[in-house]
Amino acid sequence: MSTAFPQDSSRDFDTENPVMRFLRRERIPHIWCPGCGIGTTVNCFTRALIEAKTDLDQLAIVSGIGCTGRVAGYLNVDSFHTTHGRAIPFATGLKLGNPKLKVVVYSGDGDLTAIGGNHLVHAARRNMDLMVICVNNYTYGMTGGQVAPTTPGGATQTTMPYGNFEPSFNLPFLADACGATYVARWTVYHVRQLAKAMRDGLQRKGFVFIEALSPCPTLFLRRNRLGDGVDEVKYYKEKSVIKHGADTKDLGLSLRGPVVVGKFVDRERPTWLEARNELHAKVLGDKFRPYGVNHG
Repeated sequence: MSTAFPQDSSRDFDTENPVMRFLRRERIPHIWCPGCGIGTTVNCFTRALIEAKTDLDQLAIVSGIGCTGRVAGYLNVDSFHTTHGRAIPFATGLKLGNPKLKVVVYSGDGDLTAIGGNHLVHAARRNMDLMVICVNNYTYGMTGGQVAPTTPGGATQTTMPYGNFEPSFNLPFLADACGATYVARWTVYHVRQLAKAMRDGLQRKGFVFIEALSPCPTLFLRRNRLGDGVDEVKYYKEKSVIKHGADTKDLGLSLRGPVVVGKFVDRERPTWLEARNELHAKVLGDKFRPYGVNHG
């Protein structure tokens, strides 16, 4: 029988941190650097699982390559650690193969918006029923600190030692323009709001995109002489402005400018599977058999 939360002595709310029940403890300690915010996003995600009363037997986590891509390997649920940039197409196949699953893509800005950018665009356009959590630390943290599509202008990276001269992606605007039904941005300072956004995403249909801004103390902050992880969280606290419903065109990020956070998009439209079934029902009439339904 499916259970939302397996009950055993090693997963007891009364004796330990409730987050631990969701982790593969044999893989701890993790690889993330001191001051990195990825672990904080995982904490928020596990809290969201609890609040949403998610059935873990109907949950799958998919990630690509990179620091954030390791999340799938640490969470004690069914997971796929896929090839670089291909988390979303793997997740799409999972969802269409078993539409009852709640499929969450959990990866970094480089993986999802550079080599995986085309998949992000078209999954949002199609309104695939996926929740995408993009941890944005402005860099390729695992492979040496190269410039990424999200690196703010003027920031120094290994591949741009004199400063980044390329315009960076405004990720909420990108997701909105491509058709996402829910778009939000929070930082790892905003732990309650980030957990709530994740909970909301778990409870709704359609393409959900959540950007989580996170420090990279080793390869972004240090190279740009911006302090450590604590300094970056202080920056989030001092520079963040909550603007729910803000026009996503105005949400671009600069190196040390204001950070607009909030829930920006919340709308309804048919998912890809719903649209497919509706069209085929009109065309096929009595011969129509809905995809994703067990016909016995």
